[in-house]
Amino acid sequence: MNNYVRWFDELGKDDTPVAGGKGANLGEMTRAGLPVPPGFVVTAEAYRAFIQHAGLAEFIVRTIAATDVDDRRALAAAADAVQARIRAADMPSDVRAAVVDAYHELSRREGGPPLLVAARSSATMEDTAEASFAGMNRTYLNVLGDEALAGSVQDVWASLYSPRVIFYRKRLELPGEPEIAVIVQKMVNSEKSGVAFSIDPATGDPSDMVIEAAFGLGEVVVGGQVEPDHYVVGKRDLAVRTIRVAHKAFMLTRDDQGRNIRVELPPERADARVLADAELAAVAELVRRDEAHYGSPQDVEWAVEGDRVYLVQSRPVTAVGHVAETAPAPAAARKELLRGLNASPGTAFGPVRVALRIEDADALQPGEILVARMTSPDWVPFMRQAAAIVTDAGGMTSHAAIVSRELGLPCVVGTRQATSVLHDGMLVTVDATAGTVLEGRAAIAAPPPRVPAPAAEAGRIVTATRLMVNLAEPESAAAVAARDVDGVGLLRAEFMILSALQGVHPRRLIEQGRGDEFVNRMAEQLRVIAAAFNPRPVIYRATDFRTNEFRGLEGGDEFEPQEENPMIGLRGAYRYVRDPDPFKLELELLARVRREFPNVHLMIPFVRTGSEMRAIRRLIDGSPLAKDAGFQLWVMAEVPSVVYWLDEYARLGVTGVSIGSNDLTQLVLGVDRDNEVLASLFDERDHAVLETIRAIIAGCHRLGLRSSICGQAPSVYPEYAEQLVRMGIDSISINPDVIEQARRNIAVAERRVVLEHARHAASDALG
Repeated sequence: MNNYVRWFDELGKDDTPVAGGKGANLGEMTRAGLPVPPGFVVTAEAYRAFIQHAGLAEFIVRTIAATDVDDRRALAAAADAVQARIRAADMPSDVRAAVVDAYHELSRREGGPPLLVAARSSATMEDTAEASFAGMNRTYLNVLGDEALAGSVQDVWASLYSPRVIFYRKRLELPGEPEIAVIVQKMVNSEKSGVAFSIDPATGDPSDMVIEAAFGLGEVVVGGQVEPDHYVVGKRDLAVRTIRVAHKAFMLTRDDQGRNIRVELPPERADARVLADAELAAVAELVRRDEAHYGSPQDVEWAVEGDRVYLVQSRPVTAVGHVAETAPAPAAARKELLRGLNASPGTAFGPVRVALRIEDADALQPGEILVARMTSPDWVPFMRQAAAIVTDAGGMTSHAAIVSRELGLPCVVGTRQATSVLHDGMLVTVDATAGTVLEGRAAIAAPPPRVPAPAAEAGRIVTATRLMVNLAEPESAAAVAARDVDGVGLLRAEFMILSALQGVHPRRLIEQGRGDEFVNRMAEQLRVIAAAFNPRPVIYRATDFRTNEFRGLEGGDEFEPQEENPMIGLRGAYRYVRDPDPFKLELELLARVRREFPNVHLMIPFVRTGSEMRAIRRLIDGSPLAKDAGFQLWVMAEVPSVVYWLDEYARLGVTGVSIGSNDLTQLVLGVDRDNEVLASLFDERDHAVLETIRAIIAGCHRLGLRSSICGQAPSVYPEYAEQLVRMGIDSISINPDVIEQARRNIAVAERRVVLEHARHAASDALG
């Protein structure tokens, strides 16, 4: 084995410079006889060889040195530039050969065919006693095959320069240039999993250990996606001190194709205890052995598969609380609003800032109480401004808990309803030592917060709701991108497609063997738009021609049926299912452009049923986009059935929903929008339409999906924008001619909502 790859049993805890913190710990655990899934490490030397081969060192240093990490847009732009260069560079042939050979050997050792593996980051300053990096570098799961593994290794290298990692390194003032190793490890399809501390992280009590557990794969615990069961176990006698059984609404598991899927849990299982006594004792014993081997408190990830308990990671505990030396102020003097887990002790008083999405956190002011469903590494720049952190979900080992302890912030997690009970501007006391949030009393209440006008630097109107733009052709991209918009919410591809087809039906073009010619022409146009808006997102809507529009192309009579009502006929998603070859060309187009511009994503129009979306997912999984970890999949919500299929769409990997208000209005009201006789009936403001939109946005909130809308109504009717803002929509996409008016409408709506919250907060504080 050369210097580019090292097996776990060749590594120990002193090999962090070679294998990174995680890799060194896995080696140490393996050599200590602890049950670790087998694997190897692509060393930091392999990363150095890659950077040198690609000539990227000077570019990376120069780019990051010139970046103001407190400027979110500048930070994102710098990270995108570096990551794009890393992903586009060629891996040295000897490095690639070493990785692939080791993968073949691992597969052989485990019994034959290519093995499903995880490619995990292991930075040389990650998971050390100085800094945990709290999940900031990337992990790629269910990787299968030589090409997928090589690509995943390169993606992990690129993750060393994500915005959150750059920010974190500068905040800690870490010396030297970062390096990273990559762990390649056999996948464990966990039935139960979780995290454990060999010391109570809230109090620092070394006599107890804390174990948190959920059903399925461990990502839901580490990422704080569900509230896990919480067990406190005595370290000396393994006696169970306390058990808190949480409501676990769903789990992640792996399907027969190696994909992680979300499975909703019925109430009886969602509220069931995860670990039986024997399993709890087995996990606790391994945690105790792990700490005894290292001689210091450990933060451990574990998994149960069949009758085996695995330790999949161990790292030093980087921050713990302490037992309070003085009692907190009597709770009887204040009304208790919430109770959760005391993740990081301390007290703080201030106004609440609820952030349902990371974009909401932009409005956070220093000294406010940050309230969120959960946090992830992207939230760190905002967390450090907060006076305290309160979350709906998560446990003692969730991201919010770990980072709060590192930052020395009071933190209460697992309250279950903080984002619904608390509101912007409310004055509260966070008593994180007791795990409670208390209502402030008039005697200590600060005056109501001043609500600024919705304008910022250089007269620019700032809104929390993103303003996106609808675009159809590359010629106008540069001019529109220079205006005050947050990206392209709807890129109508039809005009570009007509230009690329040059009057020929796509089926005829494919028969003539000219598919690659079409992709090349489309790529030239799409690159222009992607470059103009980069790093802002560009959501490419796939072809949505109707049969009557396709019939006008050369060869159209041969391939298109006659339809009485093409508006609700063969179009959108079902066209791709029925005739997938033209859609495959669009998938190839996106994969090609995304190699240079990863800000381009895909949206599927006119999706009627879950069966269509499952078929679309299979087509995507068979395309080059399947191994593109940053790729986003959106659906258009034009058919009312989307309300009932959202859970299935989320399970299939959809990340966003864009409401096509014109078609949605047509189908909710049963009105042909092309029929002038019925024009007076077509109204996007109709109660039924608005309630359908409300249901879609609420479903997106519940499932963690992004929500958007594309249409004229928000820019034409100020009250429409206000209703969307109140519903909590993430973004509104409009045509370029009404950008300024739409931004003003959104800003006025947001200001009215904030003022109402401030008045309520003042009334509550003084009441």
